Amino acid sequence: MYRRLCRAGSVGGSGGNGTAVASLAVPASRLRVGDLVVVEKGQRVPADLVLLRTTERSGACFVRTDQLDGETDWKLKLAVPATQKLASDADVFSLGAQVYAERPQKDIHGFVGTFTRTDGSGGEESLDVENTLWANCVVASGSALGVVVYTGSETRSVMNNSQPRSKVGLLDMEINQLTKVLFCAVIGLTLVMMCLKGFSGPWYRYMFRFILLFSYIIPISLRVNLDMGKAFYSWSIQRDPEIAGTVVRSTTIPEELGRISYLLTDKTGTLTQNQMILKKLHLGTVSYGAETFDEVAAHLRTAHSQCQSLQTSEGGGTTPSPLRLTTTSPSTAPLSLGSAATSAKLRRSEVTRVQEAVKAVALCHNVTPVYEGHNGSISDSENTEESHETEADQHSRQNVVYQASSPDEVALVKWTEEVGLALVRRDLVSMHLRTPNGTVLSYTILQIFPFTSETKRMGVIVKEEQSGEIVFYLKGADVVMSGIVQYNDWLEEECDNMAREGFRTLVVAKKSLTEEQYMDFE
Repeated sequence: MYRRLCRAGSVGGSGGNGTAVASLAVPASRLRVGDLVVVEKGQRVPADLVLLRTTERSGACFVRTDQLDGETDWKLKLAVPATQKLASDADVFSLGAQVYAERPQKDIHGFVGTFTRTDGSGGEESLDVENTLWANCVVASGSALGVVVYTGSETRSVMNNSQPRSKVGLLDMEINQLTKVLFCAVIGLTLVMMCLKGFSGPWYRYMFRFILLFSYIIPISLRVNLDMGKAFYSWSIQRDPEIAGTVVRSTTIPEELGRISYLLTDKTGTLTQNQMILKKLHLGTVSYGAETFDEVAAHLRTAHSQCQSLQTSEGGGTTPSPLRLTTTSPSTAPLSLGSAATSAKLRRSEVTRVQEAVKAVALCHNVTPVYEGHNGSISDSENTEESHETEADQHSRQNVVYQASSPDEVALVKWTEEVGLALVRRDLVSMHLRTPNGTVLSYTILQIFPFTSETKRMGVIVKEEQSGEIVFYLKGADVVMSGIVQYNDWLEEECDNMAREGFRTLVVAKKSLTEEQYMDFE
């Protein structure tokens, strides 16, 4: 059952223009194109929707699409700006607008449409796949209000359904071949016996008698016994404590597991169940493992304490931190391998390099923190930076949930929190980090370059509000980043070493930009 918003009627007399709006719980089968539907957190989307409003002030909404594409990562969806900025859901009824949607198709990664205001209050806004909620997705954060654009057989999920392929094991095919051989043997023995007896008299009666007598050669009960055995094997696999959580989806081919010689998997997530943990941090000249991450936290505390002391001694705290990296090379300086790496040209202290590496990891992502007990994320606050610090202190590390479209990014942000640099607030235009000494660093998000399978990298340009420094952070696969960052003689070697240890490697880099360089980019 889903909540459908409906106009209850006008109020205030014949001259009034107020509208009473009520929500009605209806089954998904009763939804029609143009209906307004409210989907709560944890509910499955009943039809293909264009997202109009969310409980997040920024208009962001995370959904799970494992029933569509098999991916357990959360996907970020954005509400239409024209409707998100309305005061309440009831104002949608007083809005004059129309939605254009392309004809139904199977592609779940693409959508072309427009949202047009017809009341003269705005223009036309383009819609893409980020503004849609496909049927069978699950809303993972807050609640969402959307307008139905496709229903029934025209939804993406139904159009991508196909008849399941019938799986036949090699043993079944061998039994089929053996049955054919035994049947031929029955016919052969029958002909031999007929030749010995002769074909005089009612010979055809004797032939059928011999066929019936020799038919016991074919084991009719063999297949029934095999099916019972397969059912027992499947039950044993699901009950095996060494592989707890295993689900047998086909009871016809469990014996095929014993014939496997090579196991081919599409990606690491299939084997790791998307449970990612940062294991190693390499900075070019020094490497930190899980057992030495305490040193990283200590270096980070030292760096921020020195920075705070310097700002206090100079008064006002408006001087840029002396620990920040400045690079004049046109190439991007590599900061991390496996998580972060350092520039070989700039000889800095180990404390400074650790600080820059951790900050790069803490800023280059698309992660949003959400605190339990709130109707949305902490980014809903509109307070000043001073109140951000107070708000961050009100939440403990136990009640924060990080939302992202990739488990890799969640693992990286959790690691930066463990070493002392925590993400406390994030929206579409700003990001706030809490340092080990409790202060909050505020950054303005200028540009985001999302990850794609073609580029194999993700980037973000941020501006530190206190110092005004503009920095471009970039992360991606080592095969791609090696051709972008400044040349060094250890990057490829260390990537190979980590790959041989079974690690998933990631290179993170940074480049400081001047105001003129960024304006040229704009």
